[in-house]
Amino acid sequence: MSNDVADSGDAPTAILVIEDDPVITEFLRTGLHYEGYHVAAAGSGEEGLAALEQGDFRLVILDVMLPDIDGFEVCRRLRSAGFRVPVLMLTVRREVSDRVRGLDSGADDYLTKPFSFDELLARMRALLRRSGHGRANRRLHGGGIVLDEETREVWRDGRSIELTPAEFGLLTLLMRHPRRVFTRETLLNRVLGYDYDGGTNIIDVHISHLRNKLGDRPPRLIRTVYAVGYAFHPEGEA
Repeated sequence: MSNDVADSGDAPTAILVIEDDPVITEFLRTGLHYEGYHVAAAGSGEEGLAALEQGDFRLVILDVMLPDIDGFEVCRRLRSAGFRVPVLMLTVRREVSDRVRGLDSGADDYLTKPFSFDELLARMRALLRRSGHGRANRRLHGGGIVLDEETREVWRDGRSIELTPAEFGLLTLLMRHPRRVFTRETLLNRVLGYDYDGGTNIIDVHISHLRNKLGDRPPRLIRTVYAVGYAFHPEGEA
């Protein structure tokens, strides 16, 4: 089992990811790390159950198709053992009967692959709120921009701005981490997901549209870092 700890002034919320696909695991690890979560990963059902015995996790992201015991059995076992931690189940199965089976086994929510990272975060936040471990509604501020993460509303200098899901995801990530440089690859995974097989040029297109909507002119809030990616610099800061 491996761990990553995000930089945070408060103790980060611990999440256990039980997933045997290394691409999806790394996608979740990187994205959740940037969101301020502490992430532990297990590659099998038995390893995941062992991790639950040893750690104090606030939420479990559980894949159905695992190499030893499946996610349904993992969920049944953890509930039988008395674990009340919320479980978000991931699967490629879209049939209603499979969703019912997942919920009947003790899962709290069910998300089909491929999935949007923003939808995953929204479902996580809802589960954490229900369990009493949710973070307060946050509004991000910088350069005259106000971004409400829960209502998905954005204003600049009091003017409401309509953003696409991709634009909102980009702006949220950049504003959460002022001055941190994000590569195009990282932004691509966050906005379009681990299964997107197009080029990173699409990120430049989304950034261009976002700048236009925000009226972001030189010296820009969303700055290009040559040959690397982009960073958000609040107005007036170097």
